Amino acid sequence: MGIAVFRKQPDSKQVSAFLAKTIRETGARPKYIISDKGRQFWCKAFKQWCRRRKIRPRFGAVGQYGSIAVIERFGRTLKDEGLRRILVPLSLRKMLQHLDAIVCWYNTHRPHSWLGGRTPEERYRRIPSACRRPRFEPRPRWPIDSGCAAPLAKVRSKPGAKLEFVVTWHDSWKHLPIVTLKRAA
Repeated sequence: MGIAVFRKQPDSKQVSAFLAKTIRETGARPKYIISDKGRQFWCKAFKQWCRRRKIRPRFGAVGQYGSIAVIERFGRTLKDEGLRRILVPLSLRKMLQHLDAIVCWYNTHRPHSWLGGRTPEERYRRIPSACRRPRFEPRPRWPIDSGCAAPLAKVRSKPGAKLEFVVTWHDSWKHLPIVTLKRAA
């Protein structure tokens, strides 16, 4: 929904301002904010900010790996797939532009196992996930009613479809792939 870059560890005022801006821009207020117990989150000012907006702060268990698994997984993806494959920009503006591109790709093109193969965008907009939509069947003699890999998806047309594997890139970043299968001409 939103992302920010700070030159140093942000304080509760900066975090609150970022969250308020994100809530305004999206028109959506979260029910919870899940974080660690960093000083910016575990203080009177931040807790009051949350209370005034009817947002419940939730904290991961201190020192327990996996207690905020979804956030930790995003952090790992951000590092492994987004930042370790490029020369990180030194300009704050360029860094924010790149992070925006990574977050957009992550939300709209990268399927997530914890969402059952959906992207966050598909989940948010209640769009059926690509892995559940009718599929092409490239095997010419494969029975249409036969099971395929989970989740089971209906066959879109006759078996034996010739397919083209197409890879494009989000915002021309070669480390942010968008993979699609198209019927070959």
